[in-house]
Amino acid sequence: MIKEDKQPILVSHPSPDLYGSDLQLLESVTALAGSGHPVHVVLPRTGPLQKLLVDRGASTEVIPFPVSRKSVLNPKALPGYIIETIVATARSVRLLRRVRPELIYANTITAPVWILAGWLTGTPTLCHVHEAEETGSRVLQMLLAAPLLLCRKVVVNSLASRKVIYESWPRIDDRIKLIYNGIPQHDTTTSGILFPKDEGIRIVLVGRLSPRKGTDVALEALANLVEQGLDVSIALCGDTYPGYEWFEDSLRRRATRDDLNGRVQFCGYIKNVRDYLEKADIVIVPSITEPFGNVAVEAQLASRPVVASNVQGLAEIIDNGRTGLLCPAGDHVKIAEAVFLLVKDPGWAAKIAQAGYDSAVQRFSVERYQESIVSTVEELIVARNGLYRLFDRLKGGRR
Repeated sequence: MIKEDKQPILVSHPSPDLYGSDLQLLESVTALAGSGHPVHVVLPRTGPLQKLLVDRGASTEVIPFPVSRKSVLNPKALPGYIIETIVATARSVRLLRRVRPELIYANTITAPVWILAGWLTGTPTLCHVHEAEETGSRVLQMLLAAPLLLCRKVVVNSLASRKVIYESWPRIDDRIKLIYNGIPQHDTTTSGILFPKDEGIRIVLVGRLSPRKGTDVALEALANLVEQGLDVSIALCGDTYPGYEWFEDSLRRRATRDDLNGRVQFCGYIKNVRDYLEKADIVIVPSITEPFGNVAVEAQLASRPVVASNVQGLAEIIDNGRTGLLCPAGDHVKIAEAVFLLVKDPGWAAKIAQAGYDSAVQRFSVERYQESIVSTVEELIVARNGLYRLFDRLKGGRR
């Protein structure tokens, strides 16, 4: 239930699932609720995230609203999306007038309905951007980032995200604050031996089955390693986005060919990926674009050597050759080469895993993240309340 002594913070989030931005939301809610702020989370549908949010101290409500994707910005899909947005905005405005939040915390830019509703009702809005991706179209980037013009504050999860937003709308730059994600650190770290001689090399990839995550690139890298004589397998931990079933079908067909047959495990969605990370010899993150890259940090915290694409946030997480290895995005040959180098030098691989663990503990702690989120939100609330008090004094002076 919403506490009565304070106005709540209304959090909008476009997914009830348990992937990167969903799990990061749990840390934000924990921080805000733990600091005495009532938190009310609005989701577009029910899902596993809802119960976890309640466990972290939030109240939740399910109200359908559209989520913006690149796929809606085409002549066929755009009219329907606009109609959905108008209807959902009216519904959102009614909810804001009922709940009367002190602040809207829009977790991701993919649900601009709430940013628009905040602007229409005069409710200050903070948008936490998790998905600022570089695209080939400057116009498309500007359209996707345009709702941020209506926000009082914009939190980004990497310098790469900040760059994308700045290049789209430079006037927003003074409203942007960088807060790297906070990844939970478990009580113990993995001490298992890498590359046991009596077993094959175990690779793990955690993430949605999608072209953006480079899952197809990972399978070709695996095939390259098999061609070089390595006994190697890969576990794919994640399901596919609705509408991308064709991509999963293509992956499964590729996995049945002679060179990969029996070497690819489709695990589906995994609630506790740490179990898989700890069983891995190497974790790969072959994303084509990645504003941050929680999985890379999670692998470092599990003391596993990481091979990742040299893109966006991944390049900020990994110091190439010291805390992991970076390869050109989409280059399965280079990814295979990096894996091969680690396998042939287990001592070096262990040093990289240890350096990655030390870096992740220092740079991406949950405590640092939560403190930064609370201070940013409270600064915005104080500024908002100060403006209201000034407005009240001005009104009183005119009486």
